[in-house]
Amino acid sequence: MWNPSWWVGLADELAAFLLSGCCAGCDTPGTLLCAACTQELIAIPVHSQTPEGIPVVSAFTYESVAARCIRRVKEDGETLLTRPLGAALAAAVGEIAVSEGAVGGPAPLMVPMPTGRAAFRRRGYRVPELLMRRAGLPVSRILTQTRRTADQRGLDIAERGRNVSMSMRARHARESQDVLLFDDVVTTGATLDEAARALREAGYRVCGAVTLAATPKHQHFNTNTS
Repeated sequence: MWNPSWWVGLADELAAFLLSGCCAGCDTPGTLLCAACTQELIAIPVHSQTPEGIPVVSAFTYESVAARCIRRVKEDGETLLTRPLGAALAAAVGEIAVSEGAVGGPAPLMVPMPTGRAAFRRRGYRVPELLMRRAGLPVSRILTQTRRTADQRGLDIAERGRNVSMSMRARHARESQDVLLFDDVVTTGATLDEAARALREAGYRVCGAVTLAATPKHQHFNTNTS
């Protein structure tokens, strides 16, 4: 009997075998992600704020297994890893809904950080959007980049803020519509603050942000794990 789900599962397993000779988290051979590393990707939400005070919930800290898996997605095209990572992102969304009191109100638009053209050409997919779709979340592609920015790695807080300043705009204006921002990794929060500025100028209300991971450096502003 024809069973589409069985064939989908088989295709995923074959793809995992062909694309990865070892576990993304610990290099155990013969699997894309071993059972122990899968457990490491269960969300332990990290709460923080951007410099401008936007509340942020991240599924976990960007280190160890989580960091290696995210790098495999972004640098090596291991998109099958977005399934467990997407599940962690979904858990973080549930956490911010509780902490920010969004339950029962109008659903906010879920807006990913825009992906630069060069990054999209290199990967063939937009990382924040792919993670959101794996989490079962609707994607509202409202933000767009107005100019290219330099690589943020190696820049301090002030330099990151200047680098992304006035680099985004909203495609559409909508008065008083709530928005949740999404990104894969947050470091200082400068990019999230720039996105919020662009959205607010178009009439949106930014009620928070959700990211897959927060770098350890992010601990320097109002971060806790409660």
